Amino acid sequence: MNEETARVSLSMYGMFMDSDIFMKLLILGLLFASVCCWAIIFDKLFLFKRIRQGMKAFEEQFWSGGSLEAIYNSNAQNPNNPLALIFVTAIREFRRSLTEGKKAGAGIKIQERIDKVMQIAIDKQVDKLETKMVFLASTGSVAPLLGLFGTVWGIMDSFNAIGLSQSTNIAAVAPGVAEALFTTAVGLIAAIPAVIAYNKLSNDIDRIAHRMETFSDELSAILSRQIEQVGG
Repeated sequence: MNEETARVSLSMYGMFMDSDIFMKLLILGLLFASVCCWAIIFDKLFLFKRIRQGMKAFEEQFWSGGSLEAIYNSNAQNPNNPLALIFVTAIREFRRSLTEGKKAGAGIKIQERIDKVMQIAIDKQVDKLETKMVFLASTGSVAPLLGLFGTVWGIMDSFNAIGLSQSTNIAAVAPGVAEALFTTAVGLIAAIPAVIAYNKLSNDIDRIAHRMETFSDELSAILSRQIEQVGG
């Protein structure tokens, strides 16, 4: 009977139920953070997959030899990936600038404006990609500390109980220590996937941002030639 009670009390559910209200809230908070992290991870993975597929399709269309006008008309209403959005933004600024008329040095000013609006579009896209990444980073760094804090709290509580019972029997000490260490385990369960996912997703964002920067440079060179032709 005593062995059965010990097995129940040392199970995860038993340790959770035997813990005080503070430990329960701490464990539930860490588990909630872990669930949120997994939701963010899956959302980002599917989002980045769609973005990569969209950018690949647009690059194939862009380098297929079609006119810029035709590409613009097919993407102007619904640019569904960052490269298409940068392209549409640049062409709109190109058209708007040309309608202002030819002035001395206008070509340089037009080029600067186009480069500026493309950089702004890139920055906005990167900001969107980085949404909720702070939560992953915060969980990865704070969750182990919260778990450790719960462990210290639990061990202090166990020592107080030992002092009151005046018993040093391992059977009396083990449940309290196990409950205390349980919070550290939960903190690590929340933190480890968050850290791994943050590093992986950050690398994906850097790659997407690099592709956007490279495309904007290529598009800027193409438009600069057209600006020279119009100016000439």
